[in-house]
Amino acid sequence: MTRKARIEQALSESLTPMHLEITDESHMHSVPEGAESHFKVLVVSDAFAGATRIGRHRRINTLLRDELASGLHALSIHAWTPDEWFEQGGGAAPESPQCMGGSKATG
Repeated sequence: MTRKARIEQALSESLTPMHLEITDESHMHSVPEGAESHFKVLVVSDAFAGATRIGRHRRINTLLRDELASGLHALSIHAWTPDEWFEQGGGAAPESPQCMGGSKATG
């Protein structure tokens, strides 16, 4: 099972999201091909109602602790309630910036 599939399974089972996007952004960074080390998640769930932004991130980090301990290097988190998602226009997560380190540096 890929890291992306494991992330999807962990978040789906625990948060019952109405919307979930998981993007492997490893190709944007100075890592070997197939590294599965950098991901962005957009998860929309009622489970986040009343939770602070840091509380939401901590919850996701806890759910993915095994992945973080075994090679998941970076995780961009967008954790919204359904109302917040609709306020954003119900679209995709914000674009991630290009990597500026290692061989991807441009200057």
